[in-house]
Amino acid sequence: MARRRFFVDSIHNEHASLTGDDARHLARVLRAEPGQRYELSDNHRAYLAEVSAVTPARVTFHILEALPAPPPSPQITLYAALIKFDRFEWLIEKATELGVARIIPVITDRAEKGLASAAPKRIERWRKIARESSQQSRRLRIPEISLPQPFATAAADPSTDRFFLEEIPGTPPLLSVLPTDTDAFSILTGPEGGWTDRERALASEAAWKPVSLGAHILRAETAAIAALAILSQMRIS
Repeated sequence: MARRRFFVDSIHNEHASLTGDDARHLARVLRAEPGQRYELSDNHRAYLAEVSAVTPARVTFHILEALPAPPPSPQITLYAALIKFDRFEWLIEKATELGVARIIPVITDRAEKGLASAAPKRIERWRKIARESSQQSRRLRIPEISLPQPFATAAADPSTDRFFLEEIPGTPPLLSVLPTDTDAFSILTGPEGGWTDRERALASEAAWKPVSLGAHILRAETAAIAALAILSQMRIS
């Protein structure tokens, strides 16, 4: 069985510690004891570590060794249209499990009233969800979650390979246009109700590639996760 992984703020002199919710979970739920081993990540490298001391508020570790780095994979930036917060939180959790490097909420023309103004207050909660999901899925790094951006700002993304999920019949499938030699790309996923003509024009002017996930109309969060499931299987040559 794979060891549990936790994120620590830093590692100094082969020692690290956990506080807050993670420490309480280790101490009270997992009943951690000195001598037990877990994996730690400082958001750069992963390490095998041994518990050296446990209190209700802090768990201290001694670093035993660095763990092998995972194979390189493309850095995926997900521009996700803001949707109802319970569904957007589900999207964050699953996108994190699928290895996305960055999540940027996007304010679209058809966003539900009030979402844009309320979203900045949710950022810390979203980052906590991403951290917990990163630990559960044994990621090396926690994805970055940025403040919401207007659609026009998102469309100006400088990535070489940029995909725009589209529902118009005749749009080429995502699988048919995937590059084989890229190490970074972005995908823009739409809101409930679909894109407006203005947004389609902005994406086209910025040279985003329209792509499809098939004939069925998917929920916004389903479409985002389906696209990431495809992209997550890519490997750098």
